[in-house]
Amino acid sequence: MAKRNNDHLSISDVLKEFVETNKLERGLDKVNVRDAWTKLMGNGVNNYTTAISLERETLYVQLSSSVLREELSYGKQKIIAMLNEDLGKEVVKKLVLR
Repeated sequence: MAKRNNDHLSISDVLKEFVETNKLERGLDKVNVRDAWTKLMGNGVNNYTTAISLERETLYVQLSSSVLREELSYGKQKIIAMLNEDLGKEVVKKLVLR
């Protein structure tokens, strides 16, 4: 049985400790990146986004419009910076548009 601490901890501290103990950061980052993409890109881009996946430090985004893919490719670094700023840490280092 787990040892109980007598200290009063906030729920956020307990959750952070649980995530770190069970090594769940990578899975949470994958979910948070998807949420950040949909929030930052808006409905115009999200209508053409078919798949989003984070593998290691590379974000793969599949788009159904070649014109939109070309347009977004000009601002890759800005998109990466916006995503990392929204997430509060550097999760994405490379963006691949498919």
